Amino acid sequence: MGKVIAIANQKGGVGKTTTAVNLATYLATLERLTLLIDIDPQSNATSSLGVEPEYEKTIYEVLLGKIRPEDAIVTFSDPYLKYLELIPSKIELVGSEYELIEFQGRERILAKAIERLKNKYDYILIDCPPSLGLLTLNALTAADSVLIPVQCEFLPLEGLGQLLNTIKIIKEG
Repeated sequence: MGKVIAIANQKGGVGKTTTAVNLATYLATLERLTLLIDIDPQSNATSSLGVEPEYEKTIYEVLLGKIRPEDAIVTFSDPYLKYLELIPSKIELVGSEYELIEFQGRERILAKAIERLKNKYDYILIDCPPSLGLLTLNALTAADSVLIPVQCEFLPLEGLGQLLNTIKIIKEG
């Protein structure tokens, strides 16, 4: 069963996407079947891998229950990336937090969606947006562990405490 890792921090510009993309490609070069899920509406992980952010089948449609996660998976023809797959994002994802508010169990939608994918992959990495909203909450709920990129300065370290508290609450709930 694959390990699910969220790369999260509510602060922007700390290297979440860089960490997610580089770790995913590194694991793929080690021949570990890896799925990268871009759950950030900015779609930088998606575009970093050369996929058009306007791609029709994305995590947005998966979260809204319009398609199965398997139908959103993008594969790569590059032989170095044959062990890497992507569920892309797009800007429309920014409105999903409002659309999901009416869903029962809205904080576990991603966990339920990827449950059966865990058996296919060695690793599932989730690139989170720079917030502690419903998208990040879904990623944290789905994850077995969390990587938290952080700048070694006072204010980012203060925010780290808030994120760790959020993770503690999620684990208890």
